[in-house]
Parts: sequence; C-alpha cells; structure tokens
Amino acid sequence: MTRTPRAFTLIELLVVISIIAVLMAILMPALARVKDQARDQACRANLKGVGLGIMMYLQDNDFTMPDMHTHTGNTNGHLWWDAAGNPLRAGDDMAYWGIAYYAYLKDREVFGCAAFRNFCETLAKDLLYGGDHKLIYTSAFAANGWLTKENTIRIPRHSEVIMAHDHMEPRIENATADMLYADPGGVNLTHYRQGGGRSNWYRGIFRHNIRRSGDFETGGTLNILWLDGHVTSMDENNGEEVPKRWYDPLNKN
Repeated sequence: MTRTPRAFTLIELLVVISIIAVLMAILMPALARVKDQARDQACRANLKGVGLGIMMYLQDNDFTMPDMHTHTGNTNGHLWWDAAGNPLRAGDDMAYWGIAYYAYLKDREVFGCAAFRNFCETLAKDLLYGGDHKLIYTSAFAANGWLTKENTIRIPRHSEVIMAHDHMEPRIENATADMLYADPGGVNLTHYRQGGGRSNWYRGIFRHNIRRSGDFETGGTLNILWLDGHVTSMDENNGEEVPKRWYDPLNKN
C-alpha cells in the first residue's frame, strides 16, 4: 500500500517560522556587535598606520611637527583633491591635514574609518561638498593643532599627548569647543552638543560600539592616536577626565 506524503499543516509552518524569528532576534544583535567590533579594530589599525607615517616624517624633519596653520581663506578641511581632481598640497585651502604625511604612507585609505562612513553623507551635505560623501571617506580623524611646529624632543611623556583621534569634523583642532578637553567648569565638544553649531554631528564622534539612540548620548567610544604611536579607545565623556596637557603638553595655549 502506497502512502501519500503528508504536507505540513499551517500550524506547523507557523511554529517553524516563529522559531526562526526568535533565533534571528537573538542572533542579529550579536552579529551587529561583531560588525561594530570589526570596524573598531580596523579603525585602530589605520590610526597605528598613521602614527608610523608621522614617526617617519618627524625623523626626516628634526622631530618637528609641520606648520598646521599655513592655510588661508577657508583654513583647513577634509579634502585630498581640488574641484578639478588635482591633488592638494598641505597648505592649500580645504586641504586635509593627512596630506603632510602622505609621502610616507602612499595610501589615503589609512586615514579612513569604516564607522565614519555612516556619517559622511550628512557631513558632506553640511560642508557644501556637493553631497559627494565619497570625497571624505579617507578623512576620518582630527589632528591636535596645538602641536603645530612643535619640536617633539621638548615634549615630555609622548604616551600622554594626543596626536589625532576619531572626530565628526576631522580637521585640525585649535579650540576647546572641538576638543575632548573641557575648559574648567564646562563640558567638551560644545560645538557639537545641543545648541552648538554642529549639533547634528555629535553621534559621529563617539561612533564605535554605540549602545544608545539619543541625539547627544551614544554610550560609545572613540579611538585616539598618541604621540608615541600607540592607540587606545576612550568611552564617551564630558571632558572631566581629559587634562589639558594631553593636547597642550608645554602649556602654550
């Protein structure tokens, strides 16, 4: 006697679909965390590469930092090329600070951060780059402008001096409103907090391992390149634990 194969009932199908949905709900957050961690590690690796380029530059230039304030007009920016596609020089308007070290690295991708790409479209639109966010994919880090033209031999404790870090406005930082350091009695990054001129950019600063959805609270981290070349992460903060000497080791500002 031949048996007719029994088809799945609707209830059985619904049970299977429900089990799959539960498994997906469990696995998706874990997969997202793994992806965030991979982006974080790639960013840190890039920063270490930038640090090597800076070290080579210093060795060839009497251990003296470049002049970061040679720009005119629109001062420093995020761009590697001009509107015609020609490579910019370090002192050109809107030139990215990384150009000064490009000869030692030969790779613009080292100045990129995968997590930064999530915010590039907003950044490009706000900065009038024609909305072409791909122009700034490889301009993900801000540099400490207080080190301009400084002879690093005179600087003590290089491991406690910030060279560069993740930022939503990855240019040359010259003011505390853009820095992780906060003026006494205040908070850091005031340019990007509620009421600041770039308040819609805040979530792009502490952009790694984001755990909160608020406009001004990510619960995330950012990565920092120190003058001795090592890289660490920093939890989101108000600047209370960031001493001024990390930016201004010789107390000149």
